[in-house]
Amino acid sequence: MAAVPLHYVDLRTFCYATEDEKRVEEALRTYLPEGFEIERAETEGYHGDRILVLSARVENADGIRHVLDTLRGSADLERVRDQLDERVTENCELFLYLDKQAAFGGEAALGEGITLRAKVEAYPAKKESAVENVREIL
Repeated sequence: MAAVPLHYVDLRTFCYATEDEKRVEEALRTYLPEGFEIERAETEGYHGDRILVLSARVENADGIRHVLDTLRGSADLERVRDQLDERVTENCELFLYLDKQAAFGGEAALGEGITLRAKVEAYPAKKESAVENVREIL
């Protein structure tokens, strides 16, 4: 695949007070190229507990290809293809919710814990074009 029809991919997860920060970071790194920088932001939960937000934005083509290659290893890929109309917004954004525990084990799977948001290139910038572009890369 020469061109990648994505402008960027954002990945984000939360590390709650009951979780090990290194393990949560390792889960997020499953989708990221080696050595990729992860941003950290600390916030507070409803009951005053510490929540660490880990996020990364992949903007270069090689990095985006790495994220896509990891996603292609998922057993849930056919389900994602079937649900593209629900997963791509009118703003040409693809949303996937990925299993944090599976990612810690090095696997890509749909679930909860990691949010993936990708801005899809589409000309004209319409949902239908974006859905077709995502279908081609998955």
